[in-house]
Amino acid sequence: MNEEKRTTTANALIWFGAAVSIAEIYTGTLMAPLGMARGMGAVVAGHLIGGFLMYLAALIGGLSGRGAMESVKLSFGEQGAKFFAALNVLQLVGWTAVMIAGGAISLGIILNPMYGTENTLWCGVIGIMIAIWIMLDMKNFERVNKLAMAALFILTLVLSFIVFKRGATEAARGVMSFADAMELSVAMPLSWLPLISDYMRDAEEPKRSAAVSTVIYSLASCWMYFIGLGVAIYTGGSDIAKIMLEAGLGIAGVVIVAFSTVTTTFLDAYSAGISFHVVFSGIKEKAAGVAVCAIGTMTAIFARSDSYENLLYLISSVFAPMAAVMVTDFFILKRNRAAKQISLRNIILWAVGFALYRYLMTVGSPIGATLPVIAATVGLTWLAGVALPEKS
Repeated sequence: MNEEKRTTTANALIWFGAAVSIAEIYTGTLMAPLGMARGMGAVVAGHLIGGFLMYLAALIGGLSGRGAMESVKLSFGEQGAKFFAALNVLQLVGWTAVMIAGGAISLGIILNPMYGTENTLWCGVIGIMIAIWIMLDMKNFERVNKLAMAALFILTLVLSFIVFKRGATEAARGVMSFADAMELSVAMPLSWLPLISDYMRDAEEPKRSAAVSTVIYSLASCWMYFIGLGVAIYTGGSDIAKIMLEAGLGIAGVVIVAFSTVTTTFLDAYSAGISFHVVFSGIKEKAAGVAVCAIGTMTAIFARSDSYENLLYLISSVFAPMAAVMVTDFFILKRNRAAKQISLRNIILWAVGFALYRYLMTVGSPIGATLPVIAATVGLTWLAGVALPEKS
């Protein structure tokens, strides 16, 4: 049975939901040492860079009709795609666990004092909600998603009003360079590079869906960053759940945390199922997605972490050079290596980009790590394609 084509509106709602996230708000709080004006500038600059690469990755999926990891075959071959699919599954399990743990902590701040519960319970509740979201068929998902996004939009407007209505309490402490803040901003859209093609492959209008989804995501994500930045600067704190509780948004806060965690983490688990299907074709995508959700939930319960920045940077270091190779191959060199078992040359080019990213993260860069890595990887891939053409 053929999958129903997804409308541009449906894709836009999905990516709005991906952006309305506690993770984005928290990341915004980390930029407070820059102040409001420079912090907002870093957020916008980072999303312009990351959003553009996100759009190109979406466009490859939409024009080729392939999911994210299937489209990797175009540049890296059959086994190369399986290599990145395996990496994608691992990072998505980690990301699912981080999001579930973060959502449970926020829910616990609001609900544990009321009911005497523990965060373990909320990890389980969020995990079950994500699994149900995965198992819904596309028609039902679109209807439920529209209702969820309408509620999230209204509640986030209320939260924005509460945050920015307050006056500044104290100067933000700590030190952060503009380049480091920009890297935190660019890292979030880059974290979606391995996923977005999974939602463009069956779009009714691939080009329009890619553009609209990227713009909607980038604008909403910037908005979340701004809220986090405002929380840290104007309230002197960084815990968004506590602020909602103090403002009398107990029930509304539960809705914001629950739906933002579910709609964001659904994308992780569902895409992990698609990537798992690339590696093991006998396992159905939805079943694999639910399994990833279960593993992520158990990981969140038994191996919680209060920080996700290292995971985010690791994702960028893996998938930014991968996307740079793919973009150069697809749009500039117009190569198709899907019939090959593996493209060793492109794997080597990716490895060079990965190593450069990790090196720049250790020594520092005035313009961050992502821009030079993308520029270097694109340039090397183009030079290798021109000077040393590889048989398709």
